[in-house]
Amino acid sequence: MTTPTRPDDAHPYLRAASAGVRYHTRSLTPSGANPPQPADRPHLDVLHAHLTALLQLLDRLADNTRPPRPAAGRHLATAHTRLWQATSEVHAAFHLLPSTTVADAEASTCHPEQLPEGPPVLTICQRHLAAGHVVRRKTTPRDLSGPAGGHATTCSK
Repeated sequence: MTTPTRPDDAHPYLRAASAGVRYHTRSLTPSGANPPQPADRPHLDVLHAHLTALLQLLDRLADNTRPPRPAAGRHLATAHTRLWQATSEVHAAFHLLPSTTVADAEASTCHPEQLPEGPPVLTICQRHLAAGHVVRRKTTPRDLSGPAGGHATTCSK
């Protein structure tokens, strides 16, 4: 395996995911002919999947950074908590949107014990519960409900 020659070559998949999000954001910008479209359930389901993948990444980064660099690890853990809060809001918004199909309407309430799409596909609720289990194992209820916990929102350098 070769070492990347430039710093921005270090994480190509993460850069590609970020580029995809930026492209999608630009495509949602209304043009003269196309009015802005509101979010729909499939859109929020995919966004929720992206956020839960970021949660896993931040969790691992925080765990790996904390022993050698405790202060940086705490900031990453705080970022993980804030991202969980955003993920929870996306999940809540998903359930507030109108359903597009009869099956979707029947599954509009959160019933994690049911698999309306059948195994092995995870529904947004199963994904959310699995991510929530990991978050609650490492976070206190006070941290989950509180604001940014006194962390600076500006650069300290």
